[in-house]
Amino acid sequence: MAADGASSSLQLPCVFSPKSRQYLALCAQDGRLRVWNTDSKTLHQEYVPSAHLSATCICIAWGPCRTVKEGPQRKKRKSEAGQVEEKADLLAMGTAAGSVLIYSTAKGALHCTLDGGHSGGVNCVQWHPEDSLLYSGSDDTHIIEWDLQTGKARCKWKADRAAVTSLCVSPDGKLLLSAGQIIKMWNLDTKEVYRKFTGHSTAVTTLRFATTRPPDSNGLYFLSGAAHDRLLSVWQVRQDGKDKNSVVSFTLTDEPQHIDLVTSNSKEEAVRLAVVCKDGQLHLFEHFLNGPCKKPMSPSCTVQMSDTKDSPVPIPLLAAALGADTRTVLLAYGSHLQPVMEKVEINTAERHICLTRDVRTSLSLSMETSVSKVKTPIVNTKSRVLVPGLPGHQAPVKGTSQGPEKRKKDTDTKEMSIAERLGEIDLSTVSEKGAPRGTASLQTDNFAVLLVQGLESNDANILNKVFQTRKEVVIKKTVARLPLPAVLPLVEEITKRLQGHPFMAVLMVRWLKAVLIQHTSYLASLPDLVTQLGVLYHMIESRVKMFHKLTKLHGKLYLLMTQVATSDRSNTVADVDHTAKLVYEEESSDEDDASGDEGLPDGDDSDNWEEEEEEGETMEEDKEEQADDEEDPDSRTDSKANGEEEMEHGNESEEE
Repeated sequence: MAADGASSSLQLPCVFSPKSRQYLALCAQDGRLRVWNTDSKTLHQEYVPSAHLSATCICIAWGPCRTVKEGPQRKKRKSEAGQVEEKADLLAMGTAAGSVLIYSTAKGALHCTLDGGHSGGVNCVQWHPEDSLLYSGSDDTHIIEWDLQTGKARCKWKADRAAVTSLCVSPDGKLLLSAGQIIKMWNLDTKEVYRKFTGHSTAVTTLRFATTRPPDSNGLYFLSGAAHDRLLSVWQVRQDGKDKNSVVSFTLTDEPQHIDLVTSNSKEEAVRLAVVCKDGQLHLFEHFLNGPCKKPMSPSCTVQMSDTKDSPVPIPLLAAALGADTRTVLLAYGSHLQPVMEKVEINTAERHICLTRDVRTSLSLSMETSVSKVKTPIVNTKSRVLVPGLPGHQAPVKGTSQGPEKRKKDTDTKEMSIAERLGEIDLSTVSEKGAPRGTASLQTDNFAVLLVQGLESNDANILNKVFQTRKEVVIKKTVARLPLPAVLPLVEEITKRLQGHPFMAVLMVRWLKAVLIQHTSYLASLPDLVTQLGVLYHMIESRVKMFHKLTKLHGKLYLLMTQVATSDRSNTVADVDHTAKLVYEEESSDEDDASGDEGLPDGDDSDNWEEEEEEGETMEEDKEEQADDEEDPDSRTDSKANGEEEMEHGNESEEE
């Protein structure tokens, strides 16, 4: 299976091993390769590429089964001597950096690295069915034929103008299909184009040979699927070259994500097909390929999965493998981080089947390897042990006697009970100001341990004690030390408490902020994050809607209140008495007496007021004359002269 490197939505590779279907290999969002054992339903191996964040794994392909030597083995009986078990061993991984990693499940380590050939990301890898050859297609529009015995490229040629997004080798190993938007069939001996097929408008993501017949018999068929295309097209390789259009179409509900098929060896044998779509549904087809068929083929059976809750939620199917029996199908469903494998008997007579399963994501991954039990160290009397807990507290560790007596349980140290830990938290929350720092403060690692215990046991008492802390530093460190599987239960608990009392919501917002700061990358890697955090999204949206309206109301009220306040101030200012509190009189010099003394009243001379009244009357008469003689330009000069004469009369009277 080759994931589409050019499509906008990233498909995470997920492939069953060939023949026995013993293993399921997949790369999750964290870039790690995980190999699951389908028989024991456990994690068989895990491999972390050195550059798994910068060079994401885009595609995976299992190599052909081979005999693998796994250390010393017992001698086989004569009846078993002829039966040599072949196992799936090598895995090829194409990365975004342009290198191809070959991983060996028998060794549990990297077999070799094929790099230096591609300048773009590797979108697809395909093994040769017989020889130790590998083919890789890249964004740099080239195909490379790798020799695994030497670890070097044997041949490199330009395949298309666009990126090569899918490859497939014929069962006899003589032909190679490659596709960008145009599908080309190559002769592997000469590396020349044998046929061209056009019909897809988007990048082709899937190519599979449907029959094992030779190309010159008009019986060679292959199928193709493209990005954003809800059809699987079947093409016939005709001897006369008239194979421009697809002969059969299989209708799907979404873009094909994983395909498994049982090839047809003759006209009398039907092709069996299992297609897992991007929407998580499985479609089963069975069709006899014998020439064109105008009508699109509907699936003979469609399988969906959902959980057992009151409001059922669909469980996405990741991959499916057809068994030897027509009714048996091996399914992988759930999340890429921890998929569930199950063999299911499907009644193909029913068109639609819905399987209900109780899928609970546990917080730990179960490994096949035996986990070593925790051992208590033997301590001498001279050695000093640092115990995590309260800083500065001294926990004497009893030294063991060197004699043959065995140590008894619970004699050396006693683990703190949950009640004692809660008591310590009480001390830290209700500590007096005068108390020393170290005595009542509990370390954040104990907070993290208690928080995980509270989430696993769903103990409200423990959670209440932990969530009561208001120190930003303690909250940040506690969230940072949480194991990743406990992050999602913590977010669900925070969401539940946010819906409660507003006082609790204020505290929970701090915890939610710390989770988003510390674990955004992990949350973004979860496939069904939107469904899991749907309640939180809706709650935030509803509160934000109200907040927008409230801010508008607050602005209007603020404007209204300021208007009222300013009008009140203007009323109070209008009532103020405008009489002068203080008058300052400037003494005039002798030179300015002729012009400046007319405005200053003299307190001793009582006749001055009468003279000023006379001046006022003469001024009014002058104004009337100006109004009558507006058209005469000389009138203004006369009035000015009269005014000056009167001013002089006034000054003379003052001097007298």
